[in-house]
Amino acid sequence: MILAQDGPQIERNLPPMPFIPAARARRLLSLVALAALTACHRQPAPPVPTASASATASTSDSGQSHATASATQSTTGGHAVKVSNDTFEFSYSWPAAADAQPALRAWLAADEAKARTGLESDAAQGRKEALRDKYPFHPYAHWQEWQVVTDLPGWLSLSSLVGVDSGGAHPNYGYAAILWDKAAGQQRQPLDLFTSRTALAAAIHADFCKALDAQRAKKRGGHASLGSGSDFDQCVDPLAQTVILGSRGKKAFDRIGFLIAPYEAGPYAEGSYEVTLPVTPAVLAAVKPEWRGAFVAR
Repeated sequence: MILAQDGPQIERNLPPMPFIPAARARRLLSLVALAALTACHRQPAPPVPTASASATASTSDSGQSHATASATQSTTGGHAVKVSNDTFEFSYSWPAAADAQPALRAWLAADEAKARTGLESDAAQGRKEALRDKYPFHPYAHWQEWQVVTDLPGWLSLSSLVGVDSGGAHPNYGYAAILWDKAAGQQRQPLDLFTSRTALAAAIHADFCKALDAQRAKKRGGHASLGSGSDFDQCVDPLAQTVILGSRGKKAFDRIGFLIAPYEAGPYAEGSYEVTLPVTPAVLAAVKPEWRGAFVAR
């Protein structure tokens, strides 16, 4: 997967789907579609890369809930906070590489505060409605851990799987990414480094669809056919997904990844998809001249 460093796709060795306990409610996190179902039996989330996330409350024999909270600051920088009680579970963290960039650290801290405030408000409202309408309340949750995709001399590329649970039929998750320009001290959108969406799409679309089809066939036991009548057999717009830039050579961006949330390319049970493509000469030609030095074709 592409969520952490040093792996086969963008830079790491992890199983075929990225996971990190993750969180929700945030700017480019609108890509997470909350489960709107309210079935009697909650379904499990589809497989996720490293661990599954679920909101649980600890209750003593006396019926009193136990709330726990912890915050850590590593000696090398990084940050992690976790809060768990009978109403919600929240965790949010970022690595030392992000902590070393003051403006990025401030942005992440503000984003964490916004996510936690939103979760607390939504969970309190959900608990109130459950009590009023006399149905079981399932604690809400928001999990997020930012990880390094690649750390280059002038750039830091991060990605995160964002896990959410709003007490519905099952938890859900999506993706977020940050491309940090170290020299400018600001975020850049990966697609803004290219001359146009049309130019980039023309350079990667055929390879993207071929790779997606191969992954679908593997998950479906050899049965997948892009272009058939089913919505989940159609190719998806790669540039509508979460786009991340990575580097195997660790000198310049030489890979481009596409993180695809559940329901986008297949049913919920199939989980997410991830497609990673090399920066080819065609991709490099689509990069804006001012950013071309940050890329290398493979």
